[in-house]
Amino acid sequence: MSTILNPTRIIPAAFLVGIGVGTALLMLPLARAGEGSAPFVVALFTATSAFCVTGLTVVDTATYWSGTGHAIILLLCQLGGLGIMTGATLLGLLVTGRNRLSARILQRAEMRSLDMGDVGGVVRVVVILTVAVEGVLAAVLSLNFLLRDGLAPLDALWNGMFHAVSAWNNAGFALGAVATPGMARDGVLLACLMVGVLLGGFGFPVLHELRQEWQTPARWSIHTKLTLAGSAILLLLGWLVTLIAEWSNPETLGPAAPGWKMVEALFHSVMTRSGGFATMDMTALHDETQALSWGLMLIGGGSASTAGGIKVTTFFLLGFVALAEVRGQGDANIFRRRIAPDVQRQALLIALLAVGTVSLAVFVLLMLTEIPVEYVVFDSISAFATVGLSTGAAAALPPEGQVVMALLMYVGRVGIITAAAAVALRRGKPQYRFPEERPIIG
Repeated sequence: MSTILNPTRIIPAAFLVGIGVGTALLMLPLARAGEGSAPFVVALFTATSAFCVTGLTVVDTATYWSGTGHAIILLLCQLGGLGIMTGATLLGLLVTGRNRLSARILQRAEMRSLDMGDVGGVVRVVVILTVAVEGVLAAVLSLNFLLRDGLAPLDALWNGMFHAVSAWNNAGFALGAVATPGMARDGVLLACLMVGVLLGGFGFPVLHELRQEWQTPARWSIHTKLTLAGSAILLLLGWLVTLIAEWSNPETLGPAAPGWKMVEALFHSVMTRSGGFATMDMTALHDETQALSWGLMLIGGGSASTAGGIKVTTFFLLGFVALAEVRGQGDANIFRRRIAPDVQRQALLIALLAVGTVSLAVFVLLMLTEIPVEYVVFDSISAFATVGLSTGAAAALPPEGQVVMALLMYVGRVGIITAAAAVALRRGKPQYRFPEERPIIG
């Protein structure tokens, strides 16, 4: 395999190019609402957050950036959500005229339930799903902004389109029409944002399979079953814990009516899966809610989705592996299917890399700031898992700390894909094996 064309290097490089271009564009004077141009670190952080569809910000998106700046952010979110991998694979086809094995393996690693040889089909599915979902959400949101909030028609249309793209891509960026306290009492807005985040977080393979096999659940792949079942469990868990823990909290759900308490708790549970929108102050959450939010953010959404994290399939697959070990079973079985050992090793690798990366980032950031450790941990997990929820720690960090946070967003977005692809590409039987020995464990 050519070192230059190795897809495990193309993806990180493509993301770096996208972030670099986005940074340059956001540093233009016309991208900022005020005088002068945005500082380099602010532009870099925002471009990284947008292209990695995270949603963390160090400035107020609605007031700091001009209409041009908002358009640049929207474009970066859209390109990041569609995926540099799909574009790079298609570009490779256009240049070489054939589908290279390395590109096909990488595409398979990110979009497992689609035909890994049909790159054109993958692109069509991605584009059609994106346009269809964003179009419907934009139409509903625009009407809501027009009729409920009284925005001018063009402003309503722009806000509807911006937040539809942000929701579908799990980006979490919001403009003035959404970033207001009144958002918590707008049922249409909250519903649209939750639908967009959930659909985008399921992943293209799951949505593609549901479109084809929605009447025959028994024929769904293990990936689809695990993603849907796991997402439902985590969503219900997050909703119940948030509702119970925050029910009487005067700074979060306490003042709301019972019905709105249930809606806002559900909204928080959905957004911790990588959505990034918020109706509550993250610093006002009780400790148990914050701790659960850490876990939900780190797990994230489905594979090949616009969500981040280690992915639902990774988390629950490791759970079944642990259950098999506890029962003394030789194989890990899910829905009457045996999981291959190499897939188990990939899942373990991804989980360990995630925990190690976040831990290292927290350690470095704590040396650069006196912000409470729980806030640093919250924002670090949010950055790595490309969630976008924040306690304000990211904005309060010194410039060097914000660069670390931007690097964490980049690694969280491309590192998981690259690590999984690298393992898949290097599969093969060794020519020899060393003698076996069993060290003491535990």
